[in-house]
Amino acid sequence: MTQRMVANLPLHGGKAPKWLFHRMVKLTEGIVDVMLYEYDAEEFLRRISNPYWFQAFSCVLGFDWHSSGTTTTTCGALKSAIKPEKHGIIIGGGKGRASRKTPADIEAAGEIFSLSSGKINDLIHSSKISAKIDNSCVQDGYQLYHHSFLLTEKGEWAVVQQGMNQDTRYARRYHWLGEEVEEYTIEPHRGICCDNESKTLDMTADGSGEARNISVDLICDNPEHLKKYFKDKTALTPKYQTKLDNYFQKYEMPRHHPVLDEDLSDREFEVLKQAWEIQPSNYEELISLEGIGPKKIRALALISDLVYGSNPSWEDPVKYSFTHGGKDGYPYPVDREVYDHSIRTIKEAVEEAKLEKKDKYNAIKRLEKIMN
Repeated sequence: MTQRMVANLPLHGGKAPKWLFHRMVKLTEGIVDVMLYEYDAEEFLRRISNPYWFQAFSCVLGFDWHSSGTTTTTCGALKSAIKPEKHGIIIGGGKGRASRKTPADIEAAGEIFSLSSGKINDLIHSSKISAKIDNSCVQDGYQLYHHSFLLTEKGEWAVVQQGMNQDTRYARRYHWLGEEVEEYTIEPHRGICCDNESKTLDMTADGSGEARNISVDLICDNPEHLKKYFKDKTALTPKYQTKLDNYFQKYEMPRHHPVLDEDLSDREFEVLKQAWEIQPSNYEELISLEGIGPKKIRALALISDLVYGSNPSWEDPVKYSFTHGGKDGYPYPVDREVYDHSIRTIKEAVEEAKLEKKDKYNAIKRLEKIMN
């Protein structure tokens, strides 16, 4: 089973100062150069998709060790530092509006890396379904506002995305690694990062398997019969308190009463009927349908538990590093001279490594001439 971790980060406003972000980009490029020299692009994805490594990497760059900006600013520095022609990696998406451009970014990357149209479509699906799952299937109270999609020239991918909880003023970061995802709807995360745990409906948990299957069955068996489990809004008005005579005519008690504290409108039931007409074959296909959001996923999970006793997981899947200090002076201020020295050291190390490799290559060529 894949290890699951979570990181919660307090929401901090403002932007990274230009003097810091400029250095972050330079240091990021140096670190990426070293990693690709020592390893490869796939290992880079494995490191970025590890929430602990990502947190440490953000702190090495000098950003706030516990801030929500460690995600957005670090991904921004990666996007600015990484060059597809040099590194064989592209980072699509980003914060807010930029996240909605991810499919276009993936298509552009496909052209640069000469990926097939089928592969590009699969990658776009991976991007969309990862966002859908973390917004709708892991109902922890965090709404996504950042989505970064990392893609190599071989078509390997990773996702780093973040949601915010306006009530607690905390952010939560979600990590995905494509090579470890066997099924999108069954414990697909490499890790989820946050200090606050909350009661979470986790439909991706291994223990929610039966609830996932029954949710599909409920839709495929005409959702019209599900109405009896929800509130009857026709008997209620926002101006008055509910009266006993709202529930019967001629002193006849109703056949049933609502048993779930959920409320689905006629329009929302229409979405369920449209899903029934499509007859989804599995849970991934069901949640991928347009209009199937958190409310409907939750309603189906509750009915699965109520009627069939298939209790979904309510356990929060969540789990926590500094080098150059933080922009706000905590745990200590960034020392610009030390930061610049770190950048120079890494650049010199990379150049010396490349030179050493070239010298070894030339020595081998000379040896070949002697042998011949």
